Amino acid sequence: MSNALRRMTNYLGLTEDDGTVQESVNVRTKPAAPAKRQAPTLSVAPQLPVVVPTAEPAAIDRIVTITPRFYSEARAIGEFYREGNPVIMNLSDMEESERKRLIDFASGLVFGHAGTIERVTSKVFLLSPPNVMVSSEDKTAAANASLFNQS
Repeated sequence: MSNALRRMTNYLGLTEDDGTVQESVNVRTKPAAPAKRQAPTLSVAPQLPVVVPTAEPAAIDRIVTITPRFYSEARAIGEFYREGNPVIMNLSDMEESERKRLIDFASGLVFGHAGTIERVTSKVFLLSPPNVMVSSEDKTAAANASLFNQS
């Protein structure tokens, strides 16, 4: 039993194999003094920074509006967003459980591409790529504006 244990510890590198084979005899011998091991030295080559050529930001020629009904339509949202298009997701036609999954997907999508996600209404979200700036006006100023006052 101890022979198998010694072979296993030698294999794992926990002890050093002294090259002797022990017989499984019931004779107790004095264990040899443990050999001093030197700590392995690691040599790490310096890693040069990777320079990725960036293209000029694409001109935004459209904003894509998608009203998915099922989670399986998430791929279309991802493809439009990866092309650099802002995407408006209207999730009002989805069930609650699939809506939560799609919001999680969209959050990961914009995080991975360094964009932003903003809630427009309770079920409408705007996914903006990093090259798109969205200005958010003060809601009180918009509420006080007489532009929409029909009285």
